[in-house]
Amino acid sequence: MKKNKVVVALSGGVDSSVAAYLLKEQGHELIGLFMKNWHDENVTISDECPWLDDSNDAMLVAEKLKIPFQTVDLSKEYKERIIDYMFDEYSKGNTPNPDILCNREIKFDVFMDIAISLGADYVATGHYSKITKNNSDVNNIKYELHSGLDETKDQSYFLCQLNQKHLDKILFPIGNLKKTEVREIAKKNNLITAEKKDSQGLCFVGKVSLPDFLQQKLKKKTGNVIQILSNSKVFKEGFHETDYNERLLALSSHTDYKSLDGKIIGKHEGAHYFTIGQRKGLAIGGFNEPLFIIGTNTETNEIFVGEGKDHPGLLKKVLKVKFSEINWVNDQYNYYNCNDLYLNARIRYRQKLQKISIHKYLDFLYVEFKELQSAITPGQFVAIYDNTQLIASGVIC
Repeated sequence: MKKNKVVVALSGGVDSSVAAYLLKEQGHELIGLFMKNWHDENVTISDECPWLDDSNDAMLVAEKLKIPFQTVDLSKEYKERIIDYMFDEYSKGNTPNPDILCNREIKFDVFMDIAISLGADYVATGHYSKITKNNSDVNNIKYELHSGLDETKDQSYFLCQLNQKHLDKILFPIGNLKKTEVREIAKKNNLITAEKKDSQGLCFVGKVSLPDFLQQKLKKKTGNVIQILSNSKVFKEGFHETDYNERLLALSSHTDYKSLDGKIIGKHEGAHYFTIGQRKGLAIGGFNEPLFIIGTNTETNEIFVGEGKDHPGLLKKVLKVKFSEINWVNDQYNYYNCNDLYLNARIRYRQKLQKISIHKYLDFLYVEFKELQSAITPGQFVAIYDNTQLIASGVIC
């Protein structure tokens, strides 16, 4: 195997530590870099992964492996590209995914540029995902992004905004390992991160109280919590179009709830703090089943709730994304040559892959699921797979 110069993103966790160890064993020339992306501890609710401790652990791993190490401060870029975007999306009533954005905007953009400037052939991370090279056309080699071997840890969903340019420069050394194997390798080689818990919460921010985090810019504003009954007329107006395209348009549309459609059952401190499918944070009791958010309106500052996980306001079969904004991870695929494939998709991390069909109508790609899906949420990403290969993604409208 050719020996390369590889910059490893050492996060201070066991996954990136073992990724570095495996590459070192293969004889590659390594540089360990730690990304300092966030250091405002005022909004964290846990000291589980403060950046200072993580940086120290990453440095100790680098010392153990006898590789150069340094810290790069990307907090300015992280604030501009991730945090500010999050605030803007929540203010509109959308629910962004900072982990996906962080991979696209920080790890495999700003950080990758730094790595290349240091003479790196590749950037390596501890993601549970696999990249394979398709050599069927020697003049047009394509890279395929596949799910990791460990289905319980597969992180391909978080990588759904990558493209061929990215994949050409990335290594995922632990993609063919299970988490238990990764920890065993770390223990066997006395890596300080061997027993370290996995980080939780927002990418590089840690475990936070989301309302407290959002309150930095989105101020509290008292509004009404309105219950919509499952037998409400808004779900009975039905759909009578026979045209297939019009059917997709109707099934993918979001119900425009009004205060008169239900009854006020409580107050909240800001519609922008809530997201569709959320069941915690309402502090409203007295119901036989849990209350779920089925809609928000940041303009009128109202949130709409339904009782029970099978409430019709939670369940849909069709979503849409702007056709011009679809990211084809493998650009050998396009709408026309994959329309007849047996495709699957997921709309959140760790969700089991769901059978789908895709359709183009006007300016949108419609994704129709075989089964009803819970809490399809604007601002989140849908990731589309051909078997284990992630081929495309887009932001849900």
